[in-house]
Amino acid sequence: MENATSPISTPQLPFDAGLLDALMEEAGLDVLVLTSKHNVQYMLGGYRFFMFDTMDAIGLSRYLPILVYPRGAPDKAAYIANPNERYEQEIRDFWPATIVAKARGTTDAMALCIDHLRGIGADRGRIGVEAGFLPADAWALMSRELGSVPPRDCVEVMETLRMIKTPAELELLRSASERIERSMLETFASIRPGQTKGQITETLRQREVAHGLVFEYCLITVGGSLNRAPSAEIIQEGDILSLDSGGNLGGYIGDICRMGILGKPPAAELVEALAEIEAIQQAARRPVQPGRLGADIFEAVAALVEIPREGTLSFVAHGMGLVSHEAPRLMADGPIPYPAPHRDRPLVAGMVLSIETTWQHPRLGFLKLEDTVAVTETGWEAFGDGHRGWNRAGA
Repeated sequence: MENATSPISTPQLPFDAGLLDALMEEAGLDVLVLTSKHNVQYMLGGYRFFMFDTMDAIGLSRYLPILVYPRGAPDKAAYIANPNERYEQEIRDFWPATIVAKARGTTDAMALCIDHLRGIGADRGRIGVEAGFLPADAWALMSRELGSVPPRDCVEVMETLRMIKTPAELELLRSASERIERSMLETFASIRPGQTKGQITETLRQREVAHGLVFEYCLITVGGSLNRAPSAEIIQEGDILSLDSGGNLGGYIGDICRMGILGKPPAAELVEALAEIEAIQQAARRPVQPGRLGADIFEAVAALVEIPREGTLSFVAHGMGLVSHEAPRLMADGPIPYPAPHRDRPLVAGMVLSIETTWQHPRLGFLKLEDTVAVTETGWEAFGDGHRGWNRAGA
């Protein structure tokens, strides 16, 4: 099991190898050395090692899985794994011909990777790495041993590969969103006057875990405060609150925001304000269909967003999947800085978007709706799409 190699054959791959090879050729890459847990998971068909599913650190180093993929030669691929992943190999059919389960830290993982690259004659080729996910000591070792051709960043290659979701991926995103929504409704119902934001967040965490999700975060506001951190702030009768939570199912992230009010019906001004947000959210969906440009989404809401209002209103649309902001990348001026190459390109069925409108109102407080919307062959489908008005908390 230390170094298992099968005869050369064409493995059954859980990703589009033809597309990946074309993307690598376009980027001028001969081989990929992938080290992020999400891209390793994607390349291995959904596998993520249970022991390091949420943590990385161990001893004086950290867990570093490495997937080596040579362009056009999947039979020469390798997975560099932790020794305890031998148990997984006994019960799983990993597609890479070479599995090396001996890496206890970052530098020994990279040393094993370099040995494999040399063994397949790829050590002097053009190597793509995920620069933001490669530890400094592993990078230093790679640069020292393979320094004749400096590695290049391949993050955008992998983002493009993952951009169109399979039916199985879409089902995970759908189910994650629905489970978050169900957890939010149960949390709203449990709230009582005098509870803290921290206690409400803990209830939501427990409900998401009970529904089979890995809880990622909850941004929460109560009353007129615009502060979104779980804290000792207390909710009182009549206060509004927002729950904006990400939870993942099989690594795929659902992320929605819903509004509530404790104890009594919302005032007319609150109803009207949330209706304005809902109008923007619905307007943003209308251009979501294959062939329309990403920019059309922003044009559809521009007139509504630009209406003068008290406070600050913002609109954001971005890709969703294994990463909470991934391709298609539609905004170069959004809250997460990255280029937006897909803004002026057609939408394609299988893309998944997060669409969100936020109104930070100086009198009313924090108001927001966020939805997960998939591009379909005929238009769009929203996941976990109910309960978009004022949910009665404490009911």
